[in-house]
Amino acid sequence: MKNLFLRSLNIKQIVIGIIPLTLFVSVISFVLYQDTKKTVTLDTNGETIEVVTHAKTVEQLLHEQNIDVAEHDNISPALNTTIVNGLAITWEQAKEVTILVDGNHSKVWTTETNVKNILKEANIEVSERDSLIQGLDTEIGADNIIDIQKAFQVSLIDGVNKRQVWSTSTTVANFLKHQGIQLNEFDRVENNLTDEITPQSKITVVRVEKIIDVMEEPLDFTIEEKQDASLQEGKQIVVSAGQKGLMAKTYEIVKENGQFVSKNLQSEKVVKEPQNQVVAVGTKTVMNNIANGPSMASLPSIASASTVSRGSTEPPNGSEFYVTATAYTAYCKGCSGTSATGIDLRSNPELKVIAVDPSVIKLGSKVWVEGYGIAVAEDTGGAIKGNKIDIFVPSETQAINWGVKIVRIKVLN
Repeated sequence: MKNLFLRSLNIKQIVIGIIPLTLFVSVISFVLYQDTKKTVTLDTNGETIEVVTHAKTVEQLLHEQNIDVAEHDNISPALNTTIVNGLAITWEQAKEVTILVDGNHSKVWTTETNVKNILKEANIEVSERDSLIQGLDTEIGADNIIDIQKAFQVSLIDGVNKRQVWSTSTTVANFLKHQGIQLNEFDRVENNLTDEITPQSKITVVRVEKIIDVMEEPLDFTIEEKQDASLQEGKQIVVSAGQKGLMAKTYEIVKENGQFVSKNLQSEKVVKEPQNQVVAVGTKTVMNNIANGPSMASLPSIASASTVSRGSTEPPNGSEFYVTATAYTAYCKGCSGTSATGIDLRSNPELKVIAVDPSVIKLGSKVWVEGYGIAVAEDTGGAIKGNKIDIFVPSETQAINWGVKIVRIKVLN
């Protein structure tokens, strides 16, 4: 028993002595192991970390960091580079970018983020006329899509102006908007606004102008006939001349590209009513030829001092028409007593003289006046204009009795 006890005691002492030795060896081994590690910097997609590693190569290091390097990724330095202290490792992960050119898809793998650099890498040229959703100098969006619309030439006819313009528009409406084409109220586009634009497209804008124009047009008068028993049958005399009226017509005039297209009546309004022309139609039947009147070698005289004679037979010939007749004396207010041709009326109260408008009846003309007889046009008057005459009578009583009459006259020469 004593021997067994001594043997057990020896084993315990040995174990106790081995434990410190093992710990010492482990510590030494750990220190030696740590001393063999290398410190490197690792940049992954712009984020930098410091790594302490026993990896022999860059590839082993990336594997340790659970980084799977794809075919298009960018690694610097190369995967088989030996790890040394202070080594800087950069890993840029490639991404797939979709490039749309006029709707046609293509895909590229790249580590670039700038749109211009990606297009350069893909050998795609972009002109200043082309349209990009992103700017060339911007970073690609999160959707990894670059959309390009290539510019092409389109024929534009704007009114009378025709030109070739560059466009990347998809529809006619979009094209007009980008070209700054403003349409007025009546303008029209010959194309359908939803039609797609192609290099063969011809866009036509018609400039329409509508003008309101008011034009005045004459209105014809009506001829009104009245029977006259004092006028020889078959003869007609204008009692009162007709006057044309006036009609205002409003038209809408349409022009396209400056050229007349149509003229449409919108409304009409009578501005001035026409006045009927009154014509006396003779109904008098003459049984025998009427002889010529007495000689007019000298001025005729008044038959009576108290009344105006209807004497002197009506001559068969002469220029016949109706006039408005008034009467005056040599002593009327404003009268000088001398005719326009120089006759002293105050000294010759029995002369048959009439005042006329020389533009209608020439001075010196012999004139037969209904109800007065044959007289000579020797005088004028400020109020005697047109188809008006003023007969000369000796007294104011005769002038008052005469009044204002419409009478028939005949200018004999």
